[in-house]
Amino acid sequence: MPETIDIRVPDLGDYADVPVIEIPVTPGQSIAKDQTLLMVESDKATLDIPSPVAGRLVEMLVGLGDTVSAGTLVARLAAEEPAAQSRAQPGSGTGQPVPAPATAAPPPGEGGGPSCDVLVVGGGPGGYAAAFRAADLGQRVILVERDATLGGVCLNVGCIPSKALLHVAAVTEEAARLAAHGISFGAPTIDLEKLRTFKAGTVRRLTDGLAQMARQRKVEVVRGTARFTGASTVAVALHAGGERSLAFARAIVAAGSSPVALPMLPEDPRIVNSTGALELPFVPKRLLVIGGGIIGLEMATVYSALGARVDVVERLPNLLEGVDRDLVAVWMKRNAHRFDRILTGTEVVSATAGADGIAVALGGEAEPQTYDLVLQAAGRRPNGPGLGLEAAGVAVENGFVPVDAQMRTGVPHIFAIGDLVGQPMLAHKAVHQGHVAAEVAAGHRAGFDAAVIPSVAYTDPEIAWVGLTETAARAAGRAVEVARFPWAASGRAIANGAEYGLTKLLFDAGTKRVVGGALVGPSAGDMLGEIALAIELGADAADIGRTIHPHPTLGETIGLTAEVALGLCTDLPAPARRA
Repeated sequence: MPETIDIRVPDLGDYADVPVIEIPVTPGQSIAKDQTLLMVESDKATLDIPSPVAGRLVEMLVGLGDTVSAGTLVARLAAEEPAAQSRAQPGSGTGQPVPAPATAAPPPGEGGGPSCDVLVVGGGPGGYAAAFRAADLGQRVILVERDATLGGVCLNVGCIPSKALLHVAAVTEEAARLAAHGISFGAPTIDLEKLRTFKAGTVRRLTDGLAQMARQRKVEVVRGTARFTGASTVAVALHAGGERSLAFARAIVAAGSSPVALPMLPEDPRIVNSTGALELPFVPKRLLVIGGGIIGLEMATVYSALGARVDVVERLPNLLEGVDRDLVAVWMKRNAHRFDRILTGTEVVSATAGADGIAVALGGEAEPQTYDLVLQAAGRRPNGPGLGLEAAGVAVENGFVPVDAQMRTGVPHIFAIGDLVGQPMLAHKAVHQGHVAAEVAAGHRAGFDAAVIPSVAYTDPEIAWVGLTETAARAAGRAVEVARFPWAASGRAIANGAEYGLTKLLFDAGTKRVVGGALVGPSAGDMLGEIALAIELGADAADIGRTIHPHPTLGETIGLTAEVALGLCTDLPAPARRA
C-alpha cells in the first residue's frame, strides 16, 4: 500500500504568514515530482510550492486566502515511490520528505503530469507575446493556434495588411497632389495581383519571423482549435485530423475577437467583412461601408485611392464616435473628395443580392441604393463563447472574460488577455497584458496598470488620440484647460503640404498635468507616444514645453502646444492682452 506523505512548505527565506493565491490541483489528481501544488504571494514575489515526490493527491489542507509559513502542513500525497526513498533523511531539519535523487519526473503529459507549465490559447499579438515571455522566463510553453500561421487577426488579416495597403494608398494620392507643385506622374495603373502579392509578402515576412522565434524559444506550436474540458485540461481539434488532449499547470487565454455579422445582410461574395475586403477581390465602382469607425474608414481610404466611389452609413450620430469633433472636422474636410455620401444616425434596413449588385435599403430613404461591394465594419465581438471556459469554471459575461489587474480570471491559474477581456480591442493593449499574464504565471510580481491606451485611425490623414478627450471631460464635468497648435504655423507641415493638421493637449485645471492629447495629420500615430508617456509620468505643460524638440519636425508641434498652454508660444500671434 502506498505510503501517505505529509507535504510541508519549504524554507521561504525571510517570509512568513504569506497568503495562498492559487491551488492548481485537486484531490485525487496524479501529481508529478516538482509539479506546483499551490502558489503564495509575498510583498516582493510570487512563489511556487512544488511537490517533492510523484504521487496521488489525497488531501489539500489549505485553501485560497489561508496564510502559510515554512513548515506548514499543506497537503498529503499517496507516494508512487518506495517508502524508504520518501522518508525524511537524517539531518534534513524540516521533517519534509526527501525524494531519492534517481527518481525522475514523468515526461510531460504522461503519468498524470502536465503537458506544459503554461498553455497559451491563441497566437495573436497578445498570445505570442505571452508565450514568448513565458518561455524567456524558463517555462515550458505550448501555444495553440487555430490558423495556419501565428500572428492572429492583426498580423494576418488586420493591422499589418491594412497598413501595407494604406501605405500604397497614401503614396498614390500624395503623388497626385504633387502635380500642384510642378511634378506630374500621370494616372496610376493598378495591378491588383501585384498589390495582393506585396501585401501577402509583408505578412509572410512577419509570420515567418514569428515561427522562427517560437522554434528558437522551444515553444511548441499546436495547430488546431482548443476547447477547455476541465480546470487543467483542453482538447485540441487538430488541423491534421484527430484530437489531442493537453494538461497544463497554468493557461493564458488570448482567443481574440471576430467581426460582427449583421443579420439583415444576405450571404453573398460581394458582401465582405474586413478580412474579405483585404483580399482585394476587385475594385468596385460603388462601395458601401457599414460602420464609421476606424476599420470602416481605413478600408474606405484604400478603396477610394484605388478608384472606388464610397458611401458610409453609421447608426451613431457621428463618425469616429469618441474622438473630439474638432479633429474629425479636419479629417472630414480633407476627405470630402472620396465620399459621395456620409450618413450618420442611419441604419441599414435590408439588403438584397441581385445580378447588378447589392441593393441596400437605408432607414429614412424611399429607394434602395445598389452597390458593387458592401463592407460590413460594424464592430467586433469577443471569442469567449465556444472555448468551453465554463468547463474550467471561468466566467464569461456577454462574451467577455472578467479579469483582475494580474489578468487572472476567477480561476487563479487561468489568465485571459486582449480582446477577450474588454475594450479597447487593440493589439498593443493585448501585448502588454500578455507580458503581465506570463510574468505572473511564472511567479513574478506584475500588473496591468496602464494609465492610458493610445488609439490611432490610420486614415489619410491619420487621427491619433490618447487619454481624456475634451468631449468626455465636458460630459463628466471635469475642469480642463485645452491648448491647440494649428499646423498652419509649422514650417515642416507647410513644406510637407500638411498645414491643415492640428495638435491638441488637455491639462487638468487643478494640477496642470497633461491628461489627454490628440493629433490629426501625417504620422500622427508615430508622434502619439510622447503624449502617452507624458500622461504616464504625470508631466505638466512646462515639462513638455521646456523639453527641446527637434526643428523642423511635425513632432515639435507637441512642444509648441504646451508652450501655448504656458502662454509663451512665439510661433503664433501674441495672445490678446487683458485690460
